Amino acid sequence: MSQLAQSQTEGRGPFAHIARDFTSSIVVFLVAMPLCMGIAIASGVPPEKGLVTGIIGGIVVGMLAGSPLQVSGPAAGLAVIVFEFVRDYGLSALGPVLVIAGLVQFLAGVVRMGGLFRAISPAVVHGMLAGIGALIVVGQFHILFDAKPLSNGMENLAAIPGRVLGLEPWSLRATEFALMIGLLTIGVMIAWEKLRPASLNLVPAALLGVVTATLVAYFFQLDVARIQVPESIAAAFALPDTGVFGVLANPGLIVTAVAIAFIASAETLLSAAAVDRMHDGVRTDYNKELRAQGVGNFLCGVFGALPMTGVIVRSSANVQAGAKTRMSTILHGIWILGFVALLPWLLREVPMAALGAVLVVTGWKLVSLDHVRHLFQAHGLLPAAIWVVTFVLVVATDLLTGVLAGLAMSLLELVPYRRNLKLKVDESHDEHESHVALEGTATFLSLTKLTGALERLPANRPVRLDLDGLKGMDHTTAETMSEWLARRRKTGAPVHVEGSEDIRRLIAAAA
Repeated sequence: MSQLAQSQTEGRGPFAHIARDFTSSIVVFLVAMPLCMGIAIASGVPPEKGLVTGIIGGIVVGMLAGSPLQVSGPAAGLAVIVFEFVRDYGLSALGPVLVIAGLVQFLAGVVRMGGLFRAISPAVVHGMLAGIGALIVVGQFHILFDAKPLSNGMENLAAIPGRVLGLEPWSLRATEFALMIGLLTIGVMIAWEKLRPASLNLVPAALLGVVTATLVAYFFQLDVARIQVPESIAAAFALPDTGVFGVLANPGLIVTAVAIAFIASAETLLSAAAVDRMHDGVRTDYNKELRAQGVGNFLCGVFGALPMTGVIVRSSANVQAGAKTRMSTILHGIWILGFVALLPWLLREVPMAALGAVLVVTGWKLVSLDHVRHLFQAHGLLPAAIWVVTFVLVVATDLLTGVLAGLAMSLLELVPYRRNLKLKVDESHDEHESHVALEGTATFLSLTKLTGALERLPANRPVRLDLDGLKGMDHTTAETMSEWLARRRKTGAPVHVEGSEDIRRLIAAAA
């Protein structure tokens, strides 16, 4: 889509595609409801806190977002850090920390740091997400037994054999019924994803699994734990006491706030980049998106809800359902608000084990070995090792340690190019094509400059990309270049790449 077409699409207003956006919002709402509650439970907070985050992410962030088709809400990627924080400091301390995290994100957007987050090594990000997925699986495994997760991932893992051996199939109790409900939910989700007809492709597996489990538990009057939500949604928007902000005198909480801001921003902007690859509409304004996320997390802190990020599962459902503008995201938040306000009794029939099962499946999908395999095959041992180290330390220690270790290892990629880390980017334009020439070394240190130049190029115009002057390229830049080329060519704009065989092979391998 050309820049003119993009501006025309924006100029028609939010109601230009109301029919498509309306139907898309229903799909996103159905995907979001079980995930909002399930992620809240995985985070160790009441389920209504996740719903509040979904409402704010839909209505407020939807209006302000720099990525019009991205959906924001509670994310599995932050569930582990929130769980550990609430365990150590209590739920009342979460609000002030999110207020600070939101302010950090907003200021990062104001000073135009959006591009910096995109320069984080994909190996670190995917290793972090895989580690989080593993922690979610071993934690939510205990929810399947109507039991509470233990204090950390290793303890949860060690307790799994005892949980299984404690079953008594010949004497069915609440524990056995809860496990059956959880396994039923998982079975329905897996079967639906494999067998659903094309005409029903937009019906989310998580919703079908939870509905099936809820009906079985209701009609058979099973004695299993069910979720607890307040009689009134207003109670979920409780304002914090002013005294709780005194906890911010603890330097450790400030560190946690910055960590949440960092992780939430990285996950949001990577999700936004993935959403851009799914459609040909308006591209993401990363700094605007950061500011919107900052406002959202600030409000989540004010109302004592969960932190939010842009989330790929709900965003991809939005795009696949045919959304055209931000109105779809805004409407999905309104549907969550209306459902919780009018039908809280229905939510109280949902078994806890069913939501635990949804998170087990969600976490399992995050533990994807495909990415580390791709890193090894395309870029060699070091990026794959970065993924492994990040993953292992996230699981064995904590999220922040794993991410910092991964980022530190990323610096090793600079060693071969330490004598010349500069990248020169020359742009020129004539009446026929745009010409971009790169000279020096393309690493994550110069990625912001490079992506800025590439994204300034006029749409639907031939581009000649001259890489002859490059002496090297790291895997982060190669992945970014490959994505840009794929997106550019998808719009029909020709791109001719010149350069050494090694550089061109590296970009091709990243595809």
